Amino acid sequence: EVQLVESGGGLVQAGGSLRLSCAASGFTFADYAIGWFRHAPGKEREEVACISNSDGRTLYADSVKGRFTISSDNAKTMVYLQMNSLKPEDTAHYYCATNYGFCSWDFDYWGQGTQVTVSS
Repeated sequence: EVQLVESGGGLVQAGGSLRLSCAASGFTFADYAIGWFRHAPGKEREEVACISNSDGRTLYADSVKGRFTISSDNAKTMVYLQMNSLKPEDTAHYYCATNYGFCSWDFDYWGQGTQVTVSS
């Protein structure tokens, strides 16, 4: 059974940083792409970042390029999202998600999510 458990969300002031973590289990980690999407009330879901564990390639939304960094630890089956220079518009519920193969923003599984709130 695929399980994705997020942690690390919270309240931070604009300009601050947070690191989200995702603990993955129940699948062959190295064969999957894992990423993050976010959803804020009244807004559409937005794919944020993704990493293909087979080759390490990454994808980012334009809105977070240069501020967010995704990384993975295959040995620990963990994925991290380092978020710097946070803005109020980054406020959302962040979900860790995965799909077999490479990053395509077409996730098949996701976790319960963690809330990120950025105050101005």
